[in-house]
Amino acid sequence: GTERRAIALRCRDGRLLVGPDNGLLSLAWAASGGVEQVVDITRSPHRLEPVSATFHGRDVFAPVAAHLAAGADLADAGEQLEADSLALMELPRPWTEEGTLVAHALTVDRFGNAALNVTHAEVTASDLTLGSTVEMEVGGQGYLATYAATFADVAPGELIIYEDAYRTLAVAINRGDAANALGLASDTEVRLRPQ
Repeated sequence: GTERRAIALRCRDGRLLVGPDNGLLSLAWAASGGVEQVVDITRSPHRLEPVSATFHGRDVFAPVAAHLAAGADLADAGEQLEADSLALMELPRPWTEEGTLVAHALTVDRFGNAALNVTHAEVTASDLTLGSTVEMEVGGQGYLATYAATFADVAPGELIIYEDAYRTLAVAINRGDAANALGLASDTEVRLRPQ
């Protein structure tokens, strides 16, 4: 629990989202067509009482989400808000510079695979082609990787650039830890130049 608002919203594609107004939900609603309706659920009639200062997931978010999932009307869940009053999280966008795709690592998973800020649409618009060799630069060091569909497309220990389960570009080492080997962390710049 912090001073931020608790919100529930309906996206233009019909999805319902419930969570804190800290910017994180903006990534989900942007991918779902934007916000159609939003309410402040801090004092929702669906919340549990008493509301703990530290357990809003249990006392506010979960009960409101359950009521909405069971068919409750979003308008009855809280006080109406304007969508333009919501917190936004802006991620860096990739860009192309003289044939090089300049991206940034967003997250690193427990296997050392790094998700980049390159969406499926941006991959499709790039010069990357499956099976091609890609010059990759991280922290001033150059590497060769293969842009492939699956880990089985490269030998163990080789660098692979692939679309992950979220259809964003990712960097990995087959049966290895790319983050450790290349020094990848959140916001690390990764430069990709197709050959």
